Amino acid sequence: MLDKKSLSICVFCSSSDAVDDIYANEAHYLGTLMALSGHKLVYGGTNVGLMRVVASAMKSAGGSVTGVIPESIFHHGRAFGAADELIVTKDLRERKATMEQRSDAFVALPGGIGTLEEALEIMTLRQLQLHEKPLVFLNTAGYFEPLFSLLRTMAMQRFMKPDYTKLYCVATNAYDAILAIETFSPDVLASKWFDTE
Repeated sequence: MLDKKSLSICVFCSSSDAVDDIYANEAHYLGTLMALSGHKLVYGGTNVGLMRVVASAMKSAGGSVTGVIPESIFHHGRAFGAADELIVTKDLRERKATMEQRSDAFVALPGGIGTLEEALEIMTLRQLQLHEKPLVFLNTAGYFEPLFSLLRTMAMQRFMKPDYTKLYCVATNAYDAILAIETFSPDVLASKWFDTE
């Protein structure tokens, strides 16, 4: 079980300002609860979309924010200026590695291609037994159901072992997402490779 005190939680989420308010409201709730629970935010460092909402809520509630932003986005003026620490990386690959190294746990909010890529990389690293950190999908309004269906199909069709649906947790609200992280105990997973002999 993780130490509940001052965890660094990485949040992956949308940079779109065009999404429905239901997603922004839950992102704001997550940032507020993280700060009030004494946790720190590690995130993609921008001032747009759900990323801005989470970071702003953290700051408003007295929390600590570390932004990790690649040069290409930083030079477009998209950095969150109120971050306690802003790390500028040379590219997206360095950004992801830095966020992974800086974090004790991960939450994926609804997002686009970048959010999915970040969350799936964390799952892949866990599958290869390169870390034992929790990943929680905050499934606001059922957003991730098509992804979970695909993952179940992967397991049924033997593209991955059924146990590997344990690579992530699912929460329907911010409170349950934080609770899942604070009470997380990693499952012992078998090797990813099938024995077909």
